Amino acid sequence: MRRCLRPVFKAQAGHKRVFAPWSRPFTSSPFWQANPSKNVVGSLEQRISGIPLERFRNFCIVAHVDHGKSTLSDRLLELTGTIEPGGKKQVLDKLDVERERGITVKAQTCSMLYNYKGEDYLLHLVDTPGHVDFRAEVSRSYASCGGALLLVDASQGVQAQTVANFYLAFSQGLQLVPIINKIDLQSAEPERALEQIKDTFELDPKTAVLCSARTGLHVEKILPAVIEKIPAPTGDHLKPLRMLLIDSWYSTFRGVILLVRLFDGTVRAGDQVVSFATGIKYHVGEVGIMYPDQTPQTMLRAGQLGYIFFNPGMKQSKEAKVGDTYTTVGSEKSVQPLPGFEEPKTMVFVAAFPTDQSEYGHLEDSIDQIVLNDRSVTIQKEYSEALGAGWRLGFLGTLHCSVFEDRLRQEHGASIIITPPTVPFKVIWADGTEETIRNPAKFPDNKFNNHKVAELQEPYVLVTITLPEDFLGPVIELCEGNRGEQKELSFFTATQVILKYELPLAQLVDDFFGKLKGITKGYASLDYEESAWRNSNIVKLQLLVNGEPVDAVSRVVHNSQVDRLGRQWVTKFKEHVDRQMFEVIIQAAAGRRIVARETIKPFRKDVTAKLHAADISRRRKLLENQKEGRKKLKAVGNISIETKAFQAFLAK
Repeated sequence: MRRCLRPVFKAQAGHKRVFAPWSRPFTSSPFWQANPSKNVVGSLEQRISGIPLERFRNFCIVAHVDHGKSTLSDRLLELTGTIEPGGKKQVLDKLDVERERGITVKAQTCSMLYNYKGEDYLLHLVDTPGHVDFRAEVSRSYASCGGALLLVDASQGVQAQTVANFYLAFSQGLQLVPIINKIDLQSAEPERALEQIKDTFELDPKTAVLCSARTGLHVEKILPAVIEKIPAPTGDHLKPLRMLLIDSWYSTFRGVILLVRLFDGTVRAGDQVVSFATGIKYHVGEVGIMYPDQTPQTMLRAGQLGYIFFNPGMKQSKEAKVGDTYTTVGSEKSVQPLPGFEEPKTMVFVAAFPTDQSEYGHLEDSIDQIVLNDRSVTIQKEYSEALGAGWRLGFLGTLHCSVFEDRLRQEHGASIIITPPTVPFKVIWADGTEETIRNPAKFPDNKFNNHKVAELQEPYVLVTITLPEDFLGPVIELCEGNRGEQKELSFFTATQVILKYELPLAQLVDDFFGKLKGITKGYASLDYEESAWRNSNIVKLQLLVNGEPVDAVSRVVHNSQVDRLGRQWVTKFKEHVDRQMFEVIIQAAAGRRIVARETIKPFRKDVTAKLHAADISRRRKLLENQKEGRKKLKAVGNISIETKAFQAFLAK
């Protein structure tokens, strides 16, 4: 036996083995006394083990952006003693970009213990995003919950995403508890908000709780309402394990960590489980609950939400298929897998390139790490003659793309060039086959392909805008100017309007939301859902430099926008390109049609400087020689455009 592994003992009279004080065998009492934090974990588990399934409640908070979800979550965690009062704010917003922007990007969960009428209740709270781009996170959260707090800002009232999230929750059969927040504001109109809840959602205003999450006013009334109105989860801990994978994230030390909801059975460290989707078997390394951070437990049972990771760890995030069902090895035939989630469809695409190609490896690692925690991003490698090696990334929307870019810059210090967002388009070929194309470079615009194309289609979305009546005229003008088609106009209060338009998705990603916020002074809100593919007169607009296309700068646009965009492109690009030894011609072309042109004059040496003014024949000869020399240079020379010119051109 190696010396370091031998038991440490002292020889005493009678040859008894007496262990040294620092190496005594485990005994419970001194250990708990020396580790008060472990004692807390033990007492927490003891309390949870005494709570039957009927006293579990799983609920989420759904609302429009900035109606106070994260602040309310903080108050509820303080009220139940899960966190210290007055401590860190936005506990469940774990990403830097969430704190900086004041939005929720990733749905987060936390368990709470609450004593109501002398009995302990185990509550699982899920804080969900409000923005339409992150609806996949919201729908996954609903699958693990029995009810939801429908949060409405008392000053802003019901907004577009309040309506969208309500119908999403209602369709999944969640029990809704209306909460009117921010009643402490001077602009608050709780009576109007209650009336909107009644008219729009047909919910009883008497069941609503009026509170202020910021000050804590009446927040204590929310949890009793949750217990009384939201049903307990169903399940049986004696049945074989049936566990739904809700989300996953990556840990450098533990591999992929899974957020799970148990519908039946129990799971402990040491159990062997199997995935229905992949068939891969794993040994459970640790189970626990989020309280609010990862808190280990001996086991999880039916009705609970918690985390698990495996030993050895799951190394590849693609093995963790969100919506997958797990059960214990040997129970596969007796367990029916749960219905999974619909995979989110990426609808906005950008090309991304490192500003310096030497940074390619670092940037690739950074993108891979973020994608481990955001499964809805799609990646495909791409190469550009102008910008070098890069990627084509797909996102759920423009905010999703912007958040991803911010995380790359903040969390990984990445330096990156992002091209303007584009949307997919559909080509119906003459033989009847369909093809969805996501990269403008593959648009069938050459003479050979044109004869084979029967129809070109682009995606449309149904946009719901809520706004004050005062801004109705400018908003209608904006929608019509972006090729919108009005579907519905209704007043749900005397001053608030709901406007529904069908818009091309390409127009929506072209800063439509920013323009909408600008003309309504920030009062309008927007939500959208997929509508249909429509036949459209679309063409590929590209930038040409001395007749050669610049592959990094091309977009598929509607024919009506070609002239305006073409002029913008050539004017902006000219500002950033340095003069060369020969003439540089910058053009914007739609197919074979040139829509705009700018010329950068070459450097020119004054070859006639030393001539006498009267020597006209000699002057003409020198100028002709210079002209011929330029032609030869242009024939063999390459135009040199620095990467910083593209960076400046593509900058927002």
